[in-house]
Amino acid sequence: GINARLKEKDMTRADLARAIQRHPNSVTRALNAYENSGRIPPLWAAMLAALGLRLVVEPIPTKDREENPAKKGKG
Repeated sequence: GINARLKEKDMTRADLARAIQRHPNSVTRALNAYENSGRIPPLWAAMLAALGLRLVVEPIPTKDREENPAKKGKG
């Protein structure tokens, strides 16, 4: 999961927040909400199910990464 990936990359939640230009509290709230429920938000689950889709998360190799998509269109 995300916490394991943070540890693997030697990053904190604050580091992640900086990387996506968000307040650290926002990241903590989002991660805690996921950890407490263990599932994606119900609305997303319903939309994906209705479309016959499954959410899959996989690491992107460093060499294949482009500019952080969270930063595009800002500024």
